[in-house]
Amino acid sequence: VQLQASGGGLVQAGGSLRLSCAASGSIRSLNGMGWYRQAPGKQRELVARITNGGTLNYADSVKGRVTISRDNAKNTMYLQMNSLKPEDTGVYYCTLYPFWGQGTLVTGLQ
Repeated sequence: VQLQASGGGLVQAGGSLRLSCAASGSIRSLNGMGWYRQAPGKQRELVARITNGGTLNYADSVKGRVTISRDNAKNTMYLQMNSLKPEDTGVYYCTLYPFWGQGTLVTGLQ
């Protein structure tokens, strides 16, 4: 399985971004998927995930601002991020457990 994350960039505070994660290879639609991020000097942390049962989980820091979704027909997962804050800055990684993408950089500007 290969995962290709895209959609990162520079965004002014309050702006929006949509990250995409395209999966290729042998994929089971019931695999859990998620987005993690790693800010400079910090450990990688969960942002949002979809469990294999379809439950959505969000980090407290992004609740109400972020929506995770998946399109099984396109083998693609999305992370819609609204009301971005400078503290959302980091490299965002997508995972289709246990596989990981290469990361896409999001920079929230003051």
